[in-house]
Amino acid sequence: MRPFAVIAAPAAAALTGVPAAAAEDDGNIWLGQFATINASESVYVRLEAQERFTNDAGRLGQLLLRSLVGYRISKDASIGAGYAYVLTDPPGPAQLNEHRFYQEVNLRLLSTEGGVTLDSRTRLEQRTFEENEDTAWRLRQFVQLRVPVGGDTRMVAYTEPFVDLDEGPVQRGGLSIWRNFVGVSIPVGKGVEVVPGYLNQHVFRDGRDRSDHTANVNLFMTF
Repeated sequence: MRPFAVIAAPAAAALTGVPAAAAEDDGNIWLGQFATINASESVYVRLEAQERFTNDAGRLGQLLLRSLVGYRISKDASIGAGYAYVLTDPPGPAQLNEHRFYQEVNLRLLSTEGGVTLDSRTRLEQRTFEENEDTAWRLRQFVQLRVPVGGDTRMVAYTEPFVDLDEGPVQRGGLSIWRNFVGVSIPVGKGVEVVPGYLNQHVFRDGRDRSDHTANVNLFMTF
């Protein structure tokens, strides 16, 4: 087991309920930059880039560039549609160039006077690849809790299962990925926050599963 994974495996087991020994482990570092641009009170544009360093964080294994145009139905609900380009470059010759179209619904499920919030995002993806002609459909259900812990700092925790709606060369069908994250939101300026934390990504496979233990740092900006 790699050194990074040795440190993180116990935390992953606690978060996911999956025994650490049941999966092949990898240590990752994921960086993300997210910008939300408010075109009006109702319409917004979201742009993001994510760099994912895999194989014990020794190489850039995945690059994701994503965009979305959203519409706020109310202060607690919005819808949107977008496009993402994803370059996946694992060791060996199996590089994938993915063009992903997606639609999502965002809902605020809970908001208290004390500042606790619970949010949901349901995303439907249509995944196409330059390397084959199939279109793969996937559903993702994201739920995030934010709790004030002092000043403007908040504890952040989320869970997100990925469900393949069909089978093919790049999808196994059924539950394929489950992500769990715990971290903190730290404001660093007006409309700017940094969210560092630990993310576990459990990948379900026909053979031995894989568990990615990830140091995750995201930068969020709103204009």
